[in-house]
Amino acid sequence: MEMGEDKLVEEQNEAKHKKAIWAWTMYDWANSAFATTIMASILPAYFSTYIDPGNSVAIWGSVVAIGSLIAALISPVLGAIADFKGSKKLFLGFFAGLGVVSTALLLLVKAPTDWLLACVLYILGTVGFAGSLVFYDGLLPHVAREDEMDKVSSRGYAVGYIGGGLLLLINVLMIFFGPKLLPNMDTDAATQLMMRLSLASVAVWWAVFSLPLFKYVKEPVRKVESAELHLNVVTVGFKRFFKALKNISKFKDLFLFLLTFLIYSNGIGTIITMAVIFGGDLGFGNLTLIGTLLLVQFVAAPFAILFGKLSQKLGIKRAITLSLIIYTLIAIVGYFMSKEWHFIVLGLGVATVQGGSQALSRSLVGQLMPKSKTAEFYGFFSVAEKFNTVVGPLLFAVVKLITDNSRLAIISLVIFFVVGMILLRKVDIDRGVAQAAAEDAKMITVE
Repeated sequence: MEMGEDKLVEEQNEAKHKKAIWAWTMYDWANSAFATTIMASILPAYFSTYIDPGNSVAIWGSVVAIGSLIAALISPVLGAIADFKGSKKLFLGFFAGLGVVSTALLLLVKAPTDWLLACVLYILGTVGFAGSLVFYDGLLPHVAREDEMDKVSSRGYAVGYIGGGLLLLINVLMIFFGPKLLPNMDTDAATQLMMRLSLASVAVWWAVFSLPLFKYVKEPVRKVESAELHLNVVTVGFKRFFKALKNISKFKDLFLFLLTFLIYSNGIGTIITMAVIFGGDLGFGNLTLIGTLLLVQFVAAPFAILFGKLSQKLGIKRAITLSLIIYTLIAIVGYFMSKEWHFIVLGLGVATVQGGSQALSRSLVGQLMPKSKTAEFYGFFSVAEKFNTVVGPLLFAVVKLITDNSRLAIISLVIFFVVGMILLRKVDIDRGVAQAAAEDAKMITVE
């Protein structure tokens, strides 16, 4: 009888585990709408077409950099506080809320007068989006078992591509067919209205599909050092941050991989955030630009899962290296791009590696960090991740301003991928995992 009861409990626990994984991946479905519609396609297209066509590359590159820089600077301290308080979900909710409200207010941005409002709301939305991901990523090692990390992380990205792509498809249909439903309105005005409604739709999507995570994913068990028990939460946050900053070099392989990721992700992030602006600068139409990004979303989903499986056969380092080789070729070919079909082909190339490279990077850093300090160390990962839309887009903007040639800007990204591949070879995963486990052994559990 007891064996039957034990089996029943085991099955129930397994069902809860699977539901928690599903709920966790649904946040990727929810927030990816911001990445596709706001960061990568509709808002940049709206900005470059209606708000500031002449200076869109330089201004947009700078705005992307500012928003990401703010998010990067606040992430480690907030991550340390969240670990100490056992409040990853609370912080995730706050930043998601900031992103949702800022995105909803984009409905009020009218061209061409509200360029400053568009920039401010984008920056606030980026802080909310990027800040929430620190705590979302920090939940991964608690939701997934050790042998599931690559698979679950890859599934999250795949689900995100489908979710973000589905809303983008709805938005594209709104933009290109919606004006026909408003025959009494000027075509340009109707198109602008549909673009603004598309931007606001992200807020609804993000809010609604975030709910499963808050319902089914449990807050991880709180673990602290005994000396921290009676300290003020802010004091502990900064103390942990500066201690982690000082001691992160002791986690040799984690530190080296964060540096490696910081470098190669600059190339990846710049390609993602500047693709529409770059294509617009070459004179490509919005239908081609946004349509290609839509295509990328659905092609990227199965390839994200494929890379999760590929890492099991090749090893995670070789799988990431393969993705960086493909990115290098994309940047080189991008220099010679002259026709709209070239943009579509390169978009498909990006789709094959975008999700896989990001998912495996998130998984690898999760394996190399102590489980008792996931939000804290994912805060540093977030710094590296967010700087991929600081240094890269800023470099892109500077090269464009100096040379007045976007092609030179795109090919300059090759250096990020090459240096990243060289450094990745030096990361010893087994040594890093063992060191993280030794750190966890020093902690005590607090109910």
